[in-house]
Amino acid sequence: MKNADLSRYRLNWQKEIDGASLYRALAENESQAQLAEVYRRLSKSEDKHAQIWEMKLADAGETVPTRKPSWRAQFLGILARKFGTQFVLPTITGNEKTDSRAYNNQPELETGFMAKDEKSHARILSEALKFTGGLSGGAVAKIEGRHRAGGGNALRAAVLGANDGLVSILSLVMGVAGANLSSHDVLIAGLAGLLAGAGSMALGEWLSVQSSRELYAHQIKIEAEEIESAPEEEQEELALIYQSKGLPEERAREMAAHMMADKQNILDTLAREELGIDPEELGGSAWVAALTSFVLFAIGAIFPIVSFIFMNGTAAIYASMAISAFGLFLVGALITLLTGQKVLYSGIRQVLVGLAAAILTFGIGRLIGISIAG
Repeated sequence: MKNADLSRYRLNWQKEIDGASLYRALAENESQAQLAEVYRRLSKSEDKHAQIWEMKLADAGETVPTRKPSWRAQFLGILARKFGTQFVLPTITGNEKTDSRAYNNQPELETGFMAKDEKSHARILSEALKFTGGLSGGAVAKIEGRHRAGGGNALRAAVLGANDGLVSILSLVMGVAGANLSSHDVLIAGLAGLLAGAGSMALGEWLSVQSSRELYAHQIKIEAEEIESAPEEEQEELALIYQSKGLPEERAREMAAHMMADKQNILDTLAREELGIDPEELGGSAWVAALTSFVLFAIGAIFPIVSFIFMNGTAAIYASMAISAFGLFLVGALITLLTGQKVLYSGIRQVLVGLAAAILTFGIGRLIGISIAG
């Protein structure tokens, strides 16, 4: 048995342990009973896959480790418990699609059916993501609009929102410090940049969400008018929607007729099925989304500023770079929740890119400072 094969067995085993853990977390925190049961079944499937790799390791004379999810899986589970399944579902879905191809070129006989299972899991999660309707109103409070990913990936938006604040204010602070201004001036510039940047992000988010709400409200108004003026056409459209979801034509027409007969709820049904809009949410609260965007940017921006509150001169600059490097590494580590990359690689890459931008602006600031002084 080659060491490379043993390493592959352990990697496969850990992925299955992580998958089982994440599906359990989704099941425990899913409010819709049918969907929770789906997640429980997926968790059991991943457990069975893990058992296969445990047997492979045991047959090779290796000690089978105690089952323990990786820090990435544990952290996603914590987020699911704290913010709900919709907050992490897009990330888990993306990871599952990537992992579904992992068994394609592996030689073991069992990988054939496991590959089919994993591809099935990816398809189920994609459908679950559609079924949940994207983000709930509460989850909208945790995103920053211009980074909103397909499928409503709130976790990605939160990480990138904080990264924006950290990198932009670090560059600003280093540029001002490079011009040989006092620590007090650097602090004032940093705080002004924080407020301006966070305020700009919040305003942009408010306009984005509010515009979406107004558009959705207008579309629902038009839908209500069409129900009154052309109910037969609306019923036909609804039947076609159900057919596109896989129902036979006759059954789809029966369901559409039944829904149209429910005068009290038909507008809600058509808004959800035809327009993909939740009439109760309308895209979430613009004010909550704006506040969240402000806070996310400010959290990242505080890293390069804090040293200038307590220190002066060169020491404050070095401390700012060190604290910011820690923040950048943390951002890189959180990004691995989305990409599945190694923490060390992603963290160091983020640090190098962020510090390169800071050093560049410091150099430009120094040249401007020398030019003005001369």
